[in-house]
Amino acid sequence: MDKNIGNVDKVIRIIAGLVLIALVFVGPQTLWGWVGVPVILIAVFGWCPLYKLLGVSTCGKCSK
Repeated sequence: MDKNIGNVDKVIRIIAGLVLIALVFVGPQTLWGWVGVPVILIAVFGWCPLYKLLGVSTCGKCSK
């Protein structure tokens, strides 16, 4: 798996994932907030399957 997520993209995904998970505990309190877990995992691993499928990369010069 070649990395295809840059640093800025990682930070945005982690913040979005944490916000989604927070929705489980506050706000509407639905289980949909757990969608944030795979978002965070994708950011941690630095590889997005949808980016791979579309041929997109936000990673400028990532090491492979």
